[in-house]
Amino acid sequence: MSFTDHGVVLDARAHGETAAVAHVFTARNGRRAGLVYGGQGRRMRPVLQPGNEVSLEWKGRGEDSLGHFSLELIRARAAEAMADRLSLAGLSAACAVALACLPERETHFPSYQAMTVLLDALDDIDIWPALMARWELGLLAELGFGLTLDRCAATGGRDNLIYVSPRSACAVSAEAGAPYRDKLLPLPAFLRGAAGASLEEAGDALKTTGHFIETRILHPADRQLPEARLRVAALLSERAQTERAPSQRA
Repeated sequence: MSFTDHGVVLDARAHGETAAVAHVFTARNGRRAGLVYGGQGRRMRPVLQPGNEVSLEWKGRGEDSLGHFSLELIRARAAEAMADRLSLAGLSAACAVALACLPERETHFPSYQAMTVLLDALDDIDIWPALMARWELGLLAELGFGLTLDRCAATGGRDNLIYVSPRSACAVSAEAGAPYRDKLLPLPAFLRGAAGASLEEAGDALKTTGHFIETRILHPADRQLPEARLRVAALLSERAQTERAPSQRA
């Protein structure tokens, strides 16, 4: 069997002396693995960088076989992100989360579309951290672990929702959550549809989505949040603190 598609390279690792096994998040065929002949060579190695957009053909003996890819580069996002440390960290984190969370051979087109929007915005630090949090929130929902953010888990009210319960994955109001605020996760307003998000708010949102990705998806499979995802959260926190310091001195 075979199919043609386009997608985002998530990972590629050496296989034998010259080949590589690549994982690609495809638009219509989900996350797929395939052998790339000559994947360690001078021509293909730049193509197989995480984040790159490619057109592809996959061929295999059956649906469950490893198969092999023929790939052509559409957009070298990895090279574009190299100029900025945070952009590169964001690209690496998104690819690592997709690789860790997405089941093989399941189509997840909404998450694919949202991921490409995120990757295309990595040159704008004022936008992409919030987009990453929204993408992770959507990914959780698409995989069956959506958060309930439109009403308070304790009172049923819809006002002043500023927390998320780490146990129920439901929103909690400021009043109901006050006695437990040290145990609750943050709920920035933009995750509920408000316009705009500061870097600090985006970092808070990533703390919340990261918790549920780890506890709902990865821990049951005895895995942890990818190192690249931990690193981007730390870098964004440092950047937010740096930006906050001048205003505090003023």
